[in-house]
Amino acid sequence: MKIAIVVSQFNKDICDRLEDGARKALEENGVQLEVFKVPGAFEIPYMCQKIIDAKKFSGIVALGCVLRGETDHYKAVCDGVTYGLQKVSIENKFPVMFGVLMCETRKDAAARSSKNQKDNKGYECAKELLSLGHTEKVL
Repeated sequence: MKIAIVVSQFNKDICDRLEDGARKALEENGVQLEVFKVPGAFEIPYMCQKIIDAKKFSGIVALGCVLRGETDHYKAVCDGVTYGLQKVSIENKFPVMFGVLMCETRKDAAARSSKNQKDNKGYECAKELLSLGHTEKVL
């Protein structure tokens, strides 16, 4: 099994901690991984599609952080990445775990990307992806 982690570089401090959490979860389970960096959350679905097309991975953990600002940009990015990842996953029948934080404040995002595993959504998403593999065998 080889898992791809796609991680946004916007709000890099938060995203780096999400990536660290996902890496830890996968490494704890002996899973090979490769990390792909994209400029922002909006570019995550495109990279996921490229990864799926390469046919080298069993699943993807998509990580990013969008913080509310003073414009409608927040809503456009959140809607775009959410719909984009859902579409890529469903159309390709491929597991893509949604680990994109959409927070009001940097403090909220920091709490969800904690170095503590149980509070790190990157860690949680990677663990859920691994458990999904067991579910897919049954289905």
